[in-house]
Amino acid sequence: MKSDIEIAREASLRKIKEIATGLGIPREEVQNYGKYIAKIPLHLIDEEKIKQHNLILVTAITPTKAGIGKTTVSIGLALGLNKIGKKAVVALREPSLGPCFGMKGGAAGGGYSQVLPMENINLHFTGDFHAVTSAHNMITALLDNYIYQTRNTCEGLKEIKWKRVLDVNDRGLRNIVSGLGGSANGVPTETGFDITPASEIMAILCLATDIEDLKRRVGNILLGYTYDDKPFTVNDLGVAGAITVLLKDALLPNLVQTTENTAAFVHGGPFANIAHGCNSVLATKMALTYGDYVITEAGFGADLGAEKFFDIKCRKAGLAPKLTVIVATAQSLKLHGGVPEDKIKEQNIEGLKNGFGNLDKHIENMKGFGQEVIVTFNRYASDTDEEIALVAEHCREIGVGFCMNNVFAAGGEGGAELAKLVVDTIEKTPSAPLKYIYEDNEPVRDKIKKVSEQIYGAASVVYTTLADKKIKQIESLGISHYPICIAKTQYSFSSDPKAYGVAKNFELKVRDIVINNGAEMIVVIMGEIMRMPGLPKDPQAKRIDIKNGVIEGLS
Repeated sequence: MKSDIEIAREASLRKIKEIATGLGIPREEVQNYGKYIAKIPLHLIDEEKIKQHNLILVTAITPTKAGIGKTTVSIGLALGLNKIGKKAVVALREPSLGPCFGMKGGAAGGGYSQVLPMENINLHFTGDFHAVTSAHNMITALLDNYIYQTRNTCEGLKEIKWKRVLDVNDRGLRNIVSGLGGSANGVPTETGFDITPASEIMAILCLATDIEDLKRRVGNILLGYTYDDKPFTVNDLGVAGAITVLLKDALLPNLVQTTENTAAFVHGGPFANIAHGCNSVLATKMALTYGDYVITEAGFGADLGAEKFFDIKCRKAGLAPKLTVIVATAQSLKLHGGVPEDKIKEQNIEGLKNGFGNLDKHIENMKGFGQEVIVTFNRYASDTDEEIALVAEHCREIGVGFCMNNVFAAGGEGGAELAKLVVDTIEKTPSAPLKYIYEDNEPVRDKIKKVSEQIYGAASVVYTTLADKKIKQIESLGISHYPICIAKTQYSFSSDPKAYGVAKNFELKVRDIVINNGAEMIVVIMGEIMRMPGLPKDPQAKRIDIKNGVIEGLS
């Protein structure tokens, strides 16, 4: 089969204004970024239309390191819905350069189910990531200047909680010392870098409702504490307006198209293992304004991504999906059924059956939110008919809708049956009203306990001294009502990335807590998860090249 980039180049793209007007967006409102990309102004969002349209969440069982194809399925479902005559739009996150040049090589779907132009989307796109990086680091520079100017005075800061970010995987920047080389170069400080998707600015961009809300949230970002233990924020620096100026264009949703010219909003890019893992509220609402059916995804498995989608994004934005689609693959089921990773492409019926426990736990979790669930089997070339039949039989036995899809190889045609099942399910048995795991007014420890036990299956939760201190700070600030955002490995229900299947009787350790006062959520760091990833031994960057003006190696 042709590579993703070959398929993308052969696709016949329509000018983005044609895509926009096909949705019903006035031509004069489209802000072009070249021929095939545009930003759409926020005033076009219509809250009344949003209430009338159908939101569908695509999530997955616990993935393998190679992923599970959620983005490909999300795009393919939109293609399938349009193929059967429905007006569907997909709303996705933007790729990060770190994974693109590290593990993945791209994150714009795959095969005949992609968002295009994929080279632009996977690289600099409309500059949203760069705007987030610049805004975050501008705050850092202004904060460093404040510390320098107020050194040896009572206006100085006792404790700093703000680092820098960069959209690359670079383990060497996790912990550094800045300000060396003499007093003219600032105050020597232990600091470090997170990856841009972990930036609180990224979370704010994805949760803000308009430019004023963005500015309000930026101003509330907690930067540190004064010597009398008072919080010090961006508002105290007096630069909330300046930072908002850097983000004003990035706030607008990006409109692109798929391999079959279906409209797609691609906007925002927080990771689900270290952040809340959802595309922007504004892009989702824009898609719901113009699409009768809107498909969106939540990062990694349903435990990490979907939980945050419901408990953070839906809670704050007033959204509620009519249906949740869980993606499963034979390879992931076999991995979670005890088959060695280097053998998961081989047929192993017993291993496949043993992996059903992981699927069932995710289904149970989604039903706990009141969601109607269907399972879609994402077919790979190595999969056998016997394996697919077993998964279908298991879903029938537990009373869950099932449909195999072949969107990677066949695009909309490969997603048509799934689309029919989705429409039929929404019409006959849509999801019940959304139920959250916890209430806003519950103590932070209770929220952490409920998510740890109900979603992950933990037997207990323990806290480091540092985490205990952070909870006391949260309580003193009066922000215990914020939702929690658990940061942990994506490869297991536990904090051990190799505890495949359904981990039992395990302990979750809260190592640290990060107060995102602007994003209005509490990031709970568990286990050894890193907010700045490292590169693998054989990074994808070694295969990315440009020859005769043509990019190679993005997939």
